[in-house]
Amino acid sequence: MPGAPLTSPTRRALALYRQPSYSPNQHRANDTAILDSTVSRLAALGWEVARASEADVLAGPLPSADLILNMCQGPDASDCLLPIEDQGVPIINRPSSVLGCHRHRLVTLLADRPVAFPRTAVVSTTGRAELDGFGADGRRVWVKRGDVHAERVEDVVTADRAGLRAAIDAFGARGITRVALQEHVPGPVLKFYGIADGRFFRYYGAEAGPSGPVPPVDEAQLRALAFAAAAELRLDVFGGDVALPAPDQPMLIDLNDWPSFAPFRDDAAKHIAAYAHDYYSTRTLPRSPT
Repeated sequence: MPGAPLTSPTRRALALYRQPSYSPNQHRANDTAILDSTVSRLAALGWEVARASEADVLAGPLPSADLILNMCQGPDASDCLLPIEDQGVPIINRPSSVLGCHRHRLVTLLADRPVAFPRTAVVSTTGRAELDGFGADGRRVWVKRGDVHAERVEDVVTADRAGLRAAIDAFGARGITRVALQEHVPGPVLKFYGIADGRFFRYYGAEAGPSGPVPPVDEAQLRALAFAAAAELRLDVFGGDVALPAPDQPMLIDLNDWPSFAPFRDDAAKHIAAYAHDYYSTRTLPRSPT
């Protein structure tokens, strides 16, 4: 029975907490809280759960576990976890999927896939990067840190054509070697959260927030886009942003591995724990909804 407590012998899970530098501002407490809550729910299903940090992953070795809840986001920690993934240990999220969410890889992975995604290019912050026409139409261009997700406000900015070079140089001055240039998509923005098999999906308008009005959207189209993007990266627990040039034309503008789920934490933690429990029991990735 899905979600039922395990019988003996006790199964061991390991929860890996995100390095604080990858959880900017208020996300730091929220990222910890969603994993804490998931751990509590998993323990209630009969699991014995140990905790470790992203720094512990780098220091190694890790305690043995039958299942790993992975919120690590740094490339070094993900590289350390890849051999465990290769051994077949269930990891939610897989380190290979986490690495795929880093922008310089995400752009390549989604470039030729049937996922609505704006024209995006990753360019070096050193030398004179080719701007490839970005901003030539008069619209502003999004300039985003090109490796991991945003760690501070300055990691995602907009610029017009005249200011684009200076914006790129500002990233380079902070030691960031590449940025993603992304065409601006007009329309309101939605934030979404999901679990791979569709048992959990929530969204809200980015401007009004979780308790405010939601911009008109074709929910079936939104769900299809969100789950298709997650499936391309084999993400189990995910979130992201879409822009809505029209209610029935959602366009993905960002995809994240295991966000904080802050507006829906308790409900999300319950479903993530049940998903992890079921995933271990079946040893297969539940199918994404179509």
